[in-house]
Amino acid sequence: MNEDLKVNVSGLPRDYLDAGAAGNVSAAVSSQVPGVEPEPELVVNPWDIVLCTSGTLISCENAIVVLIIFHNPGLRAPMFLLIGSLALADLLAGIGLIVHFLFACLLQSEATKLVTVGLIVASFSASVCSLLAITVDRYLSLYYALTYHSERTVTFTYVMLITLWGTSVCLGLLPVLGWNCLQDESTCSVVRPLTKNNAAILSISFFFMFALMLQLYIQICKIVMRHAHQIALQHHFLATSHYVTTRKGVSTLAIILGTFAACWMPFTLYSLIADYTYPSIYTYATLLPATYNSIINPVIYAFRNQEIQKGLCLICCGCIPSSLSQRAPSPSDV
Repeated sequence: MNEDLKVNVSGLPRDYLDAGAAGNVSAAVSSQVPGVEPEPELVVNPWDIVLCTSGTLISCENAIVVLIIFHNPGLRAPMFLLIGSLALADLLAGIGLIVHFLFACLLQSEATKLVTVGLIVASFSASVCSLLAITVDRYLSLYYALTYHSERTVTFTYVMLITLWGTSVCLGLLPVLGWNCLQDESTCSVVRPLTKNNAAILSISFFFMFALMLQLYIQICKIVMRHAHQIALQHHFLATSHYVTTRKGVSTLAIILGTFAACWMPFTLYSLIADYTYPSIYTYATLLPATYNSIINPVIYAFRNQEIQKGLCLICCGCIPSSLSQRAPSPSDV
C-alpha cells in the first residue's frame, strides 16, 4: 500500500513501472525535489544583441546607398564609385555583425567564428580603406582641378578599388587560413580567434591611415582657404563672406576627421594594449562606437550629396523636387 502511494506521487502510470522503468521513476521524482536544479539554458549576451541591432541599422542604411548608385547609371564618376565602395564595405560589415549574432545563438563552432570574424575584419578594413581612398580623391580633385576629370583619374580610381579590396580580403582570410589562436589560447587578442600579432598589425595600419588622412585633410584645408581667398578677390567679396566660406569648409573637414577618430580610436588603442585576459565588457564597449562609424558614413559621404539625394527621390517617389534640382552646391561640401 505504501509503495502504491509512492508511485502515485510520481505521477506515472502503473504499467510504466511494470515495464521495468524504475530508474526513470526515481529520476522523475528527483526532478521534483527542490534541491535539484535543471541545467541552465543558453543565455544571449546583451552586448551581442546591441551589436546585432547596430548591424541591422548599418545594413539597411548602406543598402539604400548601394541601391541608389547601382540603379542610377549617371553615378559612375570616380567620387561615386568610391562612395559606393564605402557603402558596400559597411553593408558587409553590418551583415557580418548579424551573422555573428545568429551563429552565436544557433550554431556555436570554431569554424563559424573564423568565418564571421574574417568577414567582419575584411569589411571593416575595406570601410577604413575606402575612407582613405575618398580622402585621396578629394585631394586630387582640388590639387589637379584642371585634369581631374580625365581618363587617367578613372583608371587610378579602379586601381585604388582593386588594391583596397584585395588588401582587405587578404586581411580577412588570415584567421581562416590558420593565423588564429585556436591552438594556443595564450596568443589570443581581445577579439577571439584573432592573435595579438594580427590585432597589432590591424591597429598599426589604422594609425598609419589615420595619419595619412590627417595630412591630406590639412592640405585640403590649405587649398580650400587659398581658393576661397582668390574667389573673394576676383568678385570683390567682403572679408566676412570669405571667412564664412572658409570656416564652413574647415568645419566640415573637422567633423569628418573627428568623427572617424572618435569612433575608431578607442577600440584601436584597446586592442593594441590589451589581450584575452581583459574583461570582455571592455571589448564590447570600445567595439560598439567603431560600428557607429558605419552608421554615420552614409550621412556624411552619401546623403549630403545632391546627386544621391536626387537618386533617392527618384527611387522613393519617382520625381525630383524643384527645390532640390534648383539648389546650388554648398561651399562646405568639400
